[in-house]
Amino acid sequence: MNKPLQNYGSISSTSQDVTFAGDRSVEFNAACDSVVTNIYTINSSFKVLDTALKNIGTKKDNHGLRNKIHVTQLSTNDIAAVTSKEIRKLKSLMKKGNKQQQLQVEKLEENFKEAIGRYSVVQKEIATKQKAHLLVSVNIENESYNRQEESSEQEEKQMLQAREMAFEQEMLMERETRIRQIESDVLNVNEIMRELGTLVYDQGEVIDTIENTIDHAVGNVEEGTEQLLKAAEYQKKRRWKLFWLVLVLSIIAAFILIIILVSSRK
Repeated sequence: MNKPLQNYGSISSTSQDVTFAGDRSVEFNAACDSVVTNIYTINSSFKVLDTALKNIGTKKDNHGLRNKIHVTQLSTNDIAAVTSKEIRKLKSLMKKGNKQQQLQVEKLEENFKEAIGRYSVVQKEIATKQKAHLLVSVNIENESYNRQEESSEQEEKQMLQAREMAFEQEMLMERETRIRQIESDVLNVNEIMRELGTLVYDQGEVIDTIENTIDHAVGNVEEGTEQLLKAAEYQKKRRWKLFWLVLVLSIIAAFILIIILVSSRK
């Protein structure tokens, strides 16, 4: 499968191409390219499964088709899990305040969710249809019995019943195995969505903590400002008291000085 050409932040049904502009780390760039390629692969797998869905229950339905569906789902499920981790990695690699990178990651995450959503729907439809048109591959040998003249009719019936019971038991075991395989192939999309939301939740907690810290700091600043105003008012009153005290002392000193001068002249 050829890797698609890149074109900023969009994944369409015909060309899943994304490219990015601006400075970023090599690690961020590599993770972006990996996510783009994986989204393209998931969309391609969706088309393969959608075509297979139309053939289930028809003359084209066979074990080769069922095996192709199984292999496609196994590989795509792994890719989906890896892509989820890559997107989480991108979120951790984003530079603080870099709106360009934030837009790129948000667009990739949106495209991934759309692709995985379509893929999940067709998976469930295939599982339902496969169960309704279950194929089993029980090997029963068509043996030719050379009945001897001395064999009784009762022995023949017992042999036939034993073969039928063995066949039915093997059919049931094969059916159960096939159903378990079909169910295990269905991707747990809810788990992937939870993984994608975990980092967002963690970041949200950090943001809430920062906001609380800011609010607390603002409260402290307001309280500090109020205390400073009170201190300034107190200082102002203290200065006035000191001024009047000095003035009174100066008047008393002047009065005493005058008395002393008058007394000395007498």
